[in-house]
Amino acid sequence: MRDAIGKFILGILQIGSGASLGREGPTVQICVGISGWLARLASLSRQNQRRMAAVGVAAGIAAAFNAPIASVTFTLEEIIGDLDQTMLSGVIVAAAIAAAVERSILGQHPVFDIQRAYDMGPTSSLLSYVVLGLAAAVVSVVFTDSLLGVRAWFKRLTAVPKWVHPAIGGVLTGALAVIAMLWLKQDGITGGGYGTLLLALTGSLPVKALLGLCVLKIAATVFSYSSGGVGGIFAPSLFVGGMLGGAVGYLDVAVFHHPPDVIGAFALVGMGATFAGIIRAPMTSVLIIFEMTGSYGLILPLMIANMIAYALARHWRHTTAYEALLLQDGVVLPHGKPATNVESEAILPSETPP
Repeated sequence: MRDAIGKFILGILQIGSGASLGREGPTVQICVGISGWLARLASLSRQNQRRMAAVGVAAGIAAAFNAPIASVTFTLEEIIGDLDQTMLSGVIVAAAIAAAVERSILGQHPVFDIQRAYDMGPTSSLLSYVVLGLAAAVVSVVFTDSLLGVRAWFKRLTAVPKWVHPAIGGVLTGALAVIAMLWLKQDGITGGGYGTLLLALTGSLPVKALLGLCVLKIAATVFSYSSGGVGGIFAPSLFVGGMLGGAVGYLDVAVFHHPPDVIGAFALVGMGATFAGIIRAPMTSVLIIFEMTGSYGLILPLMIANMIAYALARHWRHTTAYEALLLQDGVVLPHGKPATNVESEAILPSETPP
């Protein structure tokens, strides 16, 4: 509970003041802290306490994204690792209750209220969606490698007290936000950037803004997170993917002369593809886009781009981002496998995981 309370307070201060991070990460950690406290209060066994942690994850994601189905699949893919029948019922019930409470307070609408329903469009667009999957894989690897590399640099930065590190990240993030406002006349670098992302989903941003915001958001998130910031990478990964997808949409329009309204569809698919490459939860990456946008007409291009991004990112970097972050701290989960020597050196050259 101490960590949960700390995440609650620091998350409000840091994300509220403009860190390039999402509120979903702290929400999940807070819910896990509460579920662990309840498990100890009920004197549950050690094994059941671990199970309650997964229940807390599902509740946190369902409430943060208004996506109960995706929260269940994410918990199964990333936290549990297999279809544990004992835990499944608790995970489903927690996700359903969390989503019901969230919707009773904030309403039934999805996170992104898109007025039009996108569909796949001309068959020739599938080639562009394949290109989007390839680009999303490259961007995903760049994002995770940068995150881990800068975080390793901060861990070696002993000349400056650790409590100053987030301030360094804040200064750099603020500078990037100013650049975006002066150069691109857009915000979105600070916080989750959902307002700007919605503009991309409606095809309202020029290609210069899409590409610029994609690069600046990656850098700002790396600085905010790797310096010790309190926040998650879910929202930034969706933002980066939306900008990347919109830019590929402009390419599709230029090459195949398709109508400009496909740009928003590419932005939506880009969100899922980049999420799949960074988070490495392929089923969740499809379902979370459906639930967050309420748009179900792009299932084929979404599945194609997501699977390409996931497969290539996993081939190039077998260790997932979350596992690599734990390895940097010398933590190997009981059900996890330590990285190979080559992967370990790439994660943190100055330290060797156990």
